[in-house]
Amino acid sequence: MDLPPAPLPPVLPRPEGPSSALLSVWLAATRLAGPAGSAILKRRLAAGKEDPARWPEKLGRAGAARPAGRLVWVHAVSVGEGLSVLPLLKALVAAEVTVLLTCTTVTAAGLLAARVPDRVVLQYLPLDLAGPVARFLDHWRPDVAVMVESEFWPRLIHDTHARGIPLVLANARMSDRSAARWAKAGGLARAILGRFTVLCAPDEGMAARLAGIGADAARVRVTGALKRAAERLPVDASELARLRGAVGARPVWCAASTHAGEEAAVAAAQAALKAQGSAAMCLLVPRHPVRAEEVAGLLQAAGLTVTRRSAGEAPAGDVHLADTLGEMGLWFDLAPVSLVCGSLVAGIGGHNAYEPALHGSAILHGPHVGNFADLYARLDAAGAAVTVTDGAGIAAAVAGLLADDAARARMVAAARAVLAAEPDGVAETAGIILAAMAGR
Repeated sequence: MDLPPAPLPPVLPRPEGPSSALLSVWLAATRLAGPAGSAILKRRLAAGKEDPARWPEKLGRAGAARPAGRLVWVHAVSVGEGLSVLPLLKALVAAEVTVLLTCTTVTAAGLLAARVPDRVVLQYLPLDLAGPVARFLDHWRPDVAVMVESEFWPRLIHDTHARGIPLVLANARMSDRSAARWAKAGGLARAILGRFTVLCAPDEGMAARLAGIGADAARVRVTGALKRAAERLPVDASELARLRGAVGARPVWCAASTHAGEEAAVAAAQAALKAQGSAAMCLLVPRHPVRAEEVAGLLQAAGLTVTRRSAGEAPAGDVHLADTLGEMGLWFDLAPVSLVCGSLVAGIGGHNAYEPALHGSAILHGPHVGNFADLYARLDAAGAAVTVTDGAGIAAAVAGLLADDAARARMVAAARAVLAAEPDGVAETAGIILAAMAGR
C-alpha cells in the first residue's frame, strides 16, 4: 500500500463539543451502572458468548502492553467492518505508526487475528461504562481515535474527546432507520457528531445524511468507500471443494444477509422455482444466525425442505440455511447468483455489493439501498445488478441468470468495472487520520 499523499490534508481544529441533556443523562447512568458490567459479561461468558481468556478486556483491563510511539486507535465493531478496514490498517502501518484495533465480537477477533498486519494490536472494546472506558484510555493513551461506519458510544466518544484525543469517523454508514432514530434525538446526535474532528463519508448521499442529523457540514468530507479496496473474503479451499462435491451439478443461488421480513420473499422465490421444476438450491444466510430457528420454521411452513450448516448437515433439499458467522466468502464462491439482502424491506438500507462482485457472483438486490444508493444506481445503470422487489421477481431473475452463463459473466464483468472506477477511500482517509494526529 502506498503512503498517503504529502503534504497531509489540512484538518480543522478539534471541536469543543456541544452539550446535550440526553448525553448528561447517559453519562450519569454509565457512572451508576458500573458494577453491572462485570455481572453482564460473566453471564455472557457462561452462555459461551465471550472469550474465556480475554473477556476482562471489555472491562478496560488491557491484554497487552501499550507500544511505544504514536498510536492510532481504530474501532471496527464486527466481521464486516473489520475486514473492510484491513487496507486502511496497512496504509497506516506503512506510515510508521502502530495501530490498536478494537472489535466487539468473538468471531471478529478470531478472524482478524490471523489477518491484521504487523504493528497492529488487537483488543476488545470496553463496555460503554465510566470505569472500563477510563481504564482503557488510561492504558492505551491513543494519539487519535477512529470509529468505523456508525459506532457512536456516547461515553466512549465523550471521554475520548474530553482527553483532547482527536476523533475521526471513517467510512460513515447510517441506515434509514438509524438516521430516523438519531433525528428524533437531535440534541444527542449533535453532541456526539459534534465531537468528531472529521467525518469521512463514502459518497455525497451519506455526507448529506450526516449533516441532516447534526454533523457540522464543514467537517464532513467525501473520501470514497474503504470497501472499494477490500480483499476477497476468507475462504477455506478444502471446505469449498467439499461443499461443491455435496452440491454436485445442482444450480445454486444465495440470499445473503437476510433480515426479518425478507425470508418470506426468499421462501416464495424458492417455492416458485421448485414449482417450475427447477433443481436450484437456495443458500440462505441470515444476517443474525440467532434467528436461525425462526427462519427454518418459516421455510418449512412454506413447504420447503431445509438443511442447516450449524448442525453439520451437507447442503441438500430446497434450502441450505447457512446459520454460521464468518463464512460468507464460501457462499459467494459457491453461488453464481446472489441476492444482497437488507434491501427488500425498508429501514435497513442494504448491504454492500463489493463482496459478491469480488467473488464472481451476479448481483440482485431489493429497492431499499439507501446506505449504498449511489453505488447501486451505477451498478443498475451499467447492467451490473438487477433490482427485484418480491418472490416472483426474485424467482424470475434467478432462473434467467442460472440458465444463461454468458449473461452472468457480463454482469460480473460490469460490476467489477463499476467497482474499479469507484474512488478508493483508503489513501485519503489515512491522510486525514494522520493529519488529525499531527495537529493534536
